[in-house]
Order: sequence, then C-alpha cells, then structure tokens
Amino acid sequence: QVVNGDKESVDAILDNETVQAVGFVGSTPIAQYIYGRACSNGKRAQCFGGAKNHMIVMPDADMDKAADALVGAGFGAAGERCMAISVAVPVGEKTADALVERLVPRIEALKVGPYTAGDDVDFGPVITKASQDRINGLIESGVEQGADLVVDGRGFTMQGYENGFFVGPSMFDRVTPDMDIYKEEIFGPVLSQVRAESYEEALKLTMDNPYGNGTAIFTADGDTARDFANRVNVGMVGINFPIPVPLSYHSFGGWKKSAFGDLNQYGPDAFKFYTKTKTVTARWFSGIKEGGEFAFKAMD
Repeated sequence: QVVNGDKESVDAILDNETVQAVGFVGSTPIAQYIYGRACSNGKRAQCFGGAKNHMIVMPDADMDKAADALVGAGFGAAGERCMAISVAVPVGEKTADALVERLVPRIEALKVGPYTAGDDVDFGPVITKASQDRINGLIESGVEQGADLVVDGRGFTMQGYENGFFVGPSMFDRVTPDMDIYKEEIFGPVLSQVRAESYEEALKLTMDNPYGNGTAIFTADGDTARDFANRVNVGMVGINFPIPVPLSYHSFGGWKKSAFGDLNQYGPDAFKFYTKTKTVTARWFSGIKEGGEFAFKAMD
C-alpha cells in the first residue's frame, strides 16, 4: 500500500501504535527527525540519510580504469543515488593532472537525454525543477568560491524537451573543503576533485567528512588498500571498485550522519530488524515428582 502525504501523514505513521518498525531513506535532517520521533514512541527504526562519497586515487592506480570508474559512479542516474561518487581525491599533483586529462573528454562525451532514447543516453533528467535549480545554483557557487570548472554543464537544453529538468555534466577541479559544492550533497551530475598531497591527507579528508555512506580507493598496492579498509570510518568500502554496494546477503548501510539506527538494510540485519525474538520455556508434568523446586535446573 502506498500512502501519499506530507509531514502530517508521516507523523501519523510514526505515532500510530500499530506500527512497530519504521524504515526510511532520504535526506539527513529528515532521517534524524524520523528516527528520533519513531524511537520516542518505542518503535524500532532504521533511517538512512545523505552521502558525500569520496574516491581516493593513488599514484600507482590504473588511471584509465580510475577515470572510467569515476565517470560511471559520478554521473550514472544523473548523480541522483546515495552511492554516487561525488568527490575524487587524487594523491599528488601528477595524479590529479592525469585524472583531469582523462576525465574531461570522457565527461564531455556523455549523452544526456530522455530515457526513451534507450542505449543512446548515458543519463536523463533530474527529478524536479527545484532540484535542477538547486544543482545549477551550487555550480554557480563553486565558480564564485574559486573552484576550477573544467567541464561546464550549465545551460544545457535539448530540442523538443526545452522544459525538461536536464542538467549537463559538470566537473570541478581544485575544490577545497570550505566550498559549498564540497560541504553539500549536490545529488546531481557534478564531480568535484579535491587534490591531496599524501595518502594520509586523502584519508583524513574522507574521515573528517560528516557523511559515511560509501567510499573507494584505487591502487595497485595491497598494503595501502588494507590500511584504508581497516581505518576509514565509512560503512561500505570499495577497493578498485567505485560503488561498493554489497551483494544482498551482506548488509547495506552507512556510518556517521548517513545512517541512524543500529541495524543496516537487508542481509542478516534485515532479519533482526523485521523480526522479534520470542523465548518459550515449557515443561510437562507427566513423570515429574511432586514437591516444589527452588533452584534453576542445571545441565547434567
């Protein structure tokens, strides 16, 4: 059953005594609100919020494969997915320059259009006019705050779809953590590149971000990959894999402000979330001697 409505409808669900568990996927402020209200009413809740997924590219990585991965993970579904890679973090100036050299022609070659065009389209429109305006506004803010707009997707239009909610692909280089395009989840076809001088700086950047849904590292060194996987405070980690969505028998879920609740989606956690433990203690009186017992039964 689908129930349409706004905050009033949501609150009615959260306050209803017959509802025992609540799952949610959306923005972080709403996830936090729903989690708090559901829990205050004694309900079990798992609420998943925003993301700002980083992909570190080490100097020893295969640059062509890293560039292909960034294009697919950053611009697929017009960037409107919680596991999109929105921040590339190359380690070293040479790595950053090599990535830009490969990314720009790939991004400029992306085909934008209606999904009715089939395989001739790489991604379609964003969800609403408000989303389109917000994305374009964030691109403007990136330019104003000093980032290098190396691919400009502003002003994209398509003949016959002039009123469509299309946004062309954009890429920023030399982004810094104080810029709005870094701090906010754009949720659109925009890739930001933040240059790091060292692996430790790249790792710290990822760990200091308030979101912790997914992350990835591209490297040819197993020790670096293992160190990254062990230390990074993010829920889903990819090694030479840009969108680390686990198979369904594992659990999906982020850390930090990307998730509220102690259980993830699907996998073993789903069984725990959607079921309750019941313990039954029984005995039958046939063959039991009369008289009270005043101690717990012990194992023989």
